[in-house]
Order: sequence, then C-alpha cells, then structure tokens
Amino acid sequence: MVAAKDARGFGKHLIGAGLALVLAAGVAGCAGKSSMTTGSVNRTLGKPVEQMSGAELASASDRLGSQYAKNPADKPTALAYSNVLQMNGQTDQALAVMRKLAIALPKDRDVLAAYGKSLAGAGMLEQALDAIQRAQTPEYPDWKLVSAEAAIVDQMGQAGNARSLYRRALELKPNEPSVLSNLGMSYLLEGDLKTAEMHMRQAAQGAGADSRVRQNLALVVGLQGRFEEAEKIARQELAPAQAQANVDYLRSMLAQQNAWNDIKKDDKKKNTN
Repeated sequence: MVAAKDARGFGKHLIGAGLALVLAAGVAGCAGKSSMTTGSVNRTLGKPVEQMSGAELASASDRLGSQYAKNPADKPTALAYSNVLQMNGQTDQALAVMRKLAIALPKDRDVLAAYGKSLAGAGMLEQALDAIQRAQTPEYPDWKLVSAEAAIVDQMGQAGNARSLYRRALELKPNEPSVLSNLGMSYLLEGDLKTAEMHMRQAAQGAGADSRVRQNLALVVGLQGRFEEAEKIARQELAPAQAQANVDYLRSMLAQQNAWNDIKKDDKKKNTN
C-alpha cells in the first residue's frame, strides 16, 4: 500500500512529467462536445477517438491530414484532426492546427474550447484557462467548459478552486462520470487515495462511463496495493486489444510510482552522506 505522502509526491511527479492523463482527459471532454460539434466530429471520424486502436488512429490521422491540407479553415475537419493528433500524442501538431483555426474563427465557442484543450495538452495552462473562460457564456454555462476549467486549475495547483468548479459542473450535470473521475483525480494528486477511490468508483458505475474512467479507478486501486483488482477493473467490458492497452497503461503508471519511490530513496541516501 502506498502512503498518503508518497501518493501526494507521485501526483506532483505525474504533473511535472506531463503524465496527469485523467486531468487532460477532462479538458478533452469539453472540446468539440457541443451538440453541433459532436455530431460533426463523429461523422468525420466514424467513431469516438477514445475507442480507436493505434492503427485506427494512424489511419484517421492520415485521412484527416489530407483533408485538412486541402482546406485548413474547415471547422469539423480541423477539430477532428486536432482531436486525433492529441489522442495520438502529437500535442504540438494538434496545437498548431487549433491555433490556426482559432485565428480564423476567434469568437467560435467550440473552437475556443478545443484550442484550450490543445493548449492544456501542451502544458500552456494559463493560455488554456484564458481560452476556456472566453468560450464560456455565463448566462448559459456549459458544464463541460466548467469541468475543463477545473482540470486546468487543478494542474496549476489550486485544488480548492478546482473542486469548487467540479462541484459546480456536477450541479449543471449531476453524476457525470468524467467530472466525478476528475474530482477523484484531484484528491489523488494530494495523496487522499480513499476519497479519490470513492469518487472514481461512483464515476465508473455511472451511465456513459468510458475506458478512461475505468483506467483512473484502476490506477487509484493499484496505488493502494490491490493489483489484481486493479487489473480486473482495467480489463472490464472491453475488447481484448483495448483491455490490454488499459492494463499496459496501468502498469506503466504503477512503474512510475515505483520510479518515484526510488528517486525518493536516492535523495535520502544523498542527504545522509
């Protein structure tokens, strides 16, 4: 079992190494998710990027890249292309696509939201926060944008403000799995694994919970030393290839925890010498 202070240090290590994947997913959850844009992007891609295999992502990237080169100002194509690039780990290229579209459509809420997602993915948190806040309409608040703002604020180290925003998002969209999962991750980042698990378990049981939500639950369970249970959660209700990808993700994150503990041990040895 991982001590709370170790988990807290690991949470900071995740952010410092750019590995806070769940918080980033919270931002991804807002981009291109208005009723108009969701339909456009899904028609362009054929299926949600979260459900694509590596080969499918590569194929979609090639196809969308060709379409984008012909007309960079086409909003559905640019949004879909940026989303695929982001999911494929090509954050700089995804940001370049969205920056160009944001210049062409500076007042479009969907574009600003997606631009904020790309900025956050590239670690440019203050700029991402500005884009997300400009995309929001106070008189008709979008829960996805509130959740995205919370995820960014959390990565900036403002846990209290972030949790207030997560709860505001839950008032607008009760029991939303992505928000509950990110709220759980907020507690994980400060080492409160039991509270993190409570929120993540509620998220995983909610309607519409996807594999990323289960990954987050598996991670917090694994960090508490319950490895068999964690792998079972990671494999749940998925095709074999996706289940194995989730298990690989889980093992890589737990390996990061072990590496973090090794770093701490080395630091203690240096300090005693």
